[in-house]
Amino acid sequence: VQLQASGGGLVQAGGSLRLSCAASGGTFSNYGMGWFRQAPGKEREFVAGISWSGWSVYYADSVKGRFTISRDNAKNTVYLQMNSLKPEDTAVYYCAADRVVRRMVVADTTIQYNYWGQGTLVTVSS
Repeated sequence: VQLQASGGGLVQAGGSLRLSCAASGGTFSNYGMGWFRQAPGKEREFVAGISWSGWSVYYADSVKGRFTISRDNAKNTVYLQMNSLKPEDTAVYYCAADRVVRRMVVADTTIQYNYWGQGTLVTVSS
């Protein structure tokens, strides 16, 4: 599975961005998908995940109520809508595909994902 993330950019605090991650080379609809982020000097952290079916989603507490993950299996794409952005949301955002086909729950650790996109930079100015 190859993943291509896009949609990052510079935005003022309180603004919105929508990230996209296009998948190719595999059966996208069989895999749960996740978004992670990594700020300078920090470890990569889980942001949001969605099950292979789209029925289950899970968010980090820091983004709950502000970010929304969704997927379009017909377009092999997963999205992350980010609203009410804060300077602390500044990071490189990565999309990832679960290593387990049709996992029953949403994976929320890096080790559970084995396909990664190249990352897209989100910068939120104060």
